[in-house]
Amino acid sequence: MAKQRKVIITCAVTGAIHTPTMSRYLPITAREIEDAAVGAIEAGCAIVHLHARDPRDGRPSQSVELFKDFVGSIKARSNGIINLTTGGSPAMTVEERLQPALQLKPEVASLNMGSMNFALYPLLGKYPAFKHDWEPKYLESTRDLVFRNTFKDIEFILSSCADNGTRFEFECYDTSHLYNLAHFADRGIVKPPFFVQTVFGILGGIGTHSEDVAHMKRTADRLFGDQFIWSVLGAGRFQMPIAAMAGAMGGNVRVGLEDSLWDGPGTLAESNAAQVLQVRTILEGLSLSIASPDEARSMLALKGADNVNF
Repeated sequence: MAKQRKVIITCAVTGAIHTPTMSRYLPITAREIEDAAVGAIEAGCAIVHLHARDPRDGRPSQSVELFKDFVGSIKARSNGIINLTTGGSPAMTVEERLQPALQLKPEVASLNMGSMNFALYPLLGKYPAFKHDWEPKYLESTRDLVFRNTFKDIEFILSSCADNGTRFEFECYDTSHLYNLAHFADRGIVKPPFFVQTVFGILGGIGTHSEDVAHMKRTADRLFGDQFIWSVLGAGRFQMPIAAMAGAMGGNVRVGLEDSLWDGPGTLAESNAAQVLQVRTILEGLSLSIASPDEARSMLALKGADNVNF
């Protein structure tokens, strides 16, 4: 893994996993997403990973117009790196998921590196009622849903954005996804440094045991040597324990309400900034320094905020 002196914190502020019923603090509207992102940057994250939602009912959306309602304002109010999802939600087509990154040309976009079962249906049993009819239907649909990210899909996203200067956060939910990334690297379709986000705790992907974390790092080390920047995210209650493990192992971290709604056992996080501050405390307790947005730009070889289309 590439040597580094500072830790990049990413904050994923809303995502497409959790639904409005699950937390009153989940950002839904453009202003809520904007304020959450700026607050997270002010708290110490270098990158904000962004999804959009329909402001009427909180449904995940890849509408470019909805993204436009907040990306420019976040850029104007902060120096943070804006990372736009191409994952969208498992129910969307790859063409739909691509549009924000294709049209807005961000510094960074996420890219899922393989197809998988992406099961959210266990969340159904945690809530006696839902605010919106779409929420239980959406969660139940994941019982029989494959989140499609074929080699053709991945290459389509990479080739479509090739002229944008956008670099990718490669989201790897299992060991095979690291090998899929190595395949594209071997073909010369992607170039280092690779920003590898290993994801732990989604039902259908790798688990959350410390050996799972170590295994993913060992595999990435073997495949990519010193040509990658390693980051982790742990789902739900494993968010902070896995961040602490990665920090001690020389990695970077991702937090945010997309990945976990919690700020401790039984306590909802009241903001994304609260999770950034919590993980920052853990990292600084390990005598680690936090990367600024410009330091992260240098580490990831990004094109800079002046070269986006918003």
